[in-house]
Amino acid sequence: MILSTTPTIEGRRIREYVGIVTGEAIMGANFFRDLFANIRDIVGGRSGAYEKELARARALAFEELEAEAQRVGANAVVGIDLDYEILGEKGSMLMVSVSGTAVVLE
Repeated sequence: MILSTTPTIEGRRIREYVGIVTGEAIMGANFFRDLFANIRDIVGGRSGAYEKELARARALAFEELEAEAQRVGANAVVGIDLDYEILGEKGSMLMVSVSGTAVVLE
């Protein structure tokens, strides 16, 4: 499966546009991890806990996108858009969503 943010794949012709596909992942943030992340932010350090959670959410969203594209018979997704949102009371949830156009390449 080819995944791309570009509208085309160089050297490959799009034979069919199958439709829009999406993938989402919503992750809850752990209170203690949040507390320590805030302390690191105050002293100017990076928050490894948040970075790992963000990477995990992004990977899950892309897995879901790819599975949906395969389900509809596509062999690539073009024009992928990646978005991040904070949800829930006091920003306790992180949502990563990806969407793109499922296509069949020759």
